[in-house]
Amino acid sequence: MIKNLILCCGILSASFLILLFCLALIVRFTQTSFYHGPISTHFDGKKFFNPPPYATKNFLDILRWSFQNNKQKWPTHVENTAHPDLSAPKHDEIKTTFVNHATVLIQTEKLTLLTDPIWSKRASPFSWYGPRRVRKPGIAFHDLPKIDVVLISHNHYDHLDIPTLQKLEKAFHPVFLVPLGDQALLQRYGMTHIVELDWWQTHHINQATITFLPTQHWSARWTNDKCATLWGSYGIEVANKKIYFAGDTGYSKHFTEIKQQWGRPDLAFLPIGSYLPEWFMQENHMNPGEAVQAHQDLDAKKSIAIHFGTFQLSDEGIDKPVEDLQKALTKTPTPSSFLILQVGETHLM
Repeated sequence: MIKNLILCCGILSASFLILLFCLALIVRFTQTSFYHGPISTHFDGKKFFNPPPYATKNFLDILRWSFQNNKQKWPTHVENTAHPDLSAPKHDEIKTTFVNHATVLIQTEKLTLLTDPIWSKRASPFSWYGPRRVRKPGIAFHDLPKIDVVLISHNHYDHLDIPTLQKLEKAFHPVFLVPLGDQALLQRYGMTHIVELDWWQTHHINQATITFLPTQHWSARWTNDKCATLWGSYGIEVANKKIYFAGDTGYSKHFTEIKQQWGRPDLAFLPIGSYLPEWFMQENHMNPGEAVQAHQDLDAKKSIAIHFGTFQLSDEGIDKPVEDLQKALTKTPTPSSFLILQVGETHLM
């Protein structure tokens, strides 16, 4: 009887600890500081939204996708073969290195920037569950040059990775540019120099002008904060060049509007992955053909593909975004103007 009592107490204690752990997780991830500000063309006073036409997905759509179970199998590991050139750029040179996913290192003579940096093993709120990277970042974190500015496009875990941002804060103390509503999150985790931007607002630093621009996407980090913070892209004017970073986006008229109001990019970084099944993904992620159309809408002199080949976030196989992009480019008059870099490869402007 004593043994049974001890066993029962042990089971109850374990259950209680599990309950406390779950409650702690709920408290941690539901501590959301909601944005308060004036109503605008993309904010109704409580939530941000995409200008119409735009169709939101609901929980039943998520269930439908999950039950279809059409995910192609990815390899567990892919070895990188490219070697980045991290030497300091010369006057008026711009070096851009595709690190992984939507992370790009942009080096100029006076300013070094990182976009949506993620060095974590998973794009997830948990270190033990969620999309796991299949290849290492193209630059080891300890090899990074001094980072002056970090650009965050939105708060999804594959774009706003808190452990990486904390390491950047400790190593370089950069300026973090974030969409409306994300400043409180970064402050909670120790970042100190944060600039929060609305669409079309600009920030000036080290002879560069950075403009926060529209995209068609959404935001959330937990179950209670959908569209509580803004999302967007960035236009960078530096060293007499214009660089456009699209972040994460579905295809819409905003590319044409950016060309008209901000100008023609010398270089654009455009996402090509996470697009299948299209009935579920299309509003929020471009397929490669749409990325080519975005490249044409922007009238970009050059574009570079991002957001593929690192984390499996949708149904397509690991090589399909590149294959579909190559097919789409054969139908254009200037296929060489849209580049596909290897992870870790450096492009010189």
